[in-house]
Amino acid sequence: MEIKDLQAGQGKVDMIVEVTEVQEPREFNKFGKTGKVANAKAKDATGEITLTLWNEQVDLVKAGTKVHIINGYVSEYKGEKQLGTGKFGRLEVVNG
Repeated sequence: MEIKDLQAGQGKVDMIVEVTEVQEPREFNKFGKTGKVANAKAKDATGEITLTLWNEQVDLVKAGTKVHIINGYVSEYKGEKQLGTGKFGRLEVVNG
């Protein structure tokens, strides 16, 4: 799977990307619980995409980190595709 092939609304995304930049996380409050979210830029050989990091993912990832998105989901926000783990996916840091 490659970034250039991703479509908004696509699920079951399984790919490895390199994070190039992580923005400052912001806090949110939903259903009485506080969490944090940060946008990051991720790339592979075919392009770049916004990667949405939730809660503990924010602390795992920094620029230069390679991550494996397992069962990810592509959404669209303001005309820009975004990749995230959604409700059922995982993010794992790839060593090396």
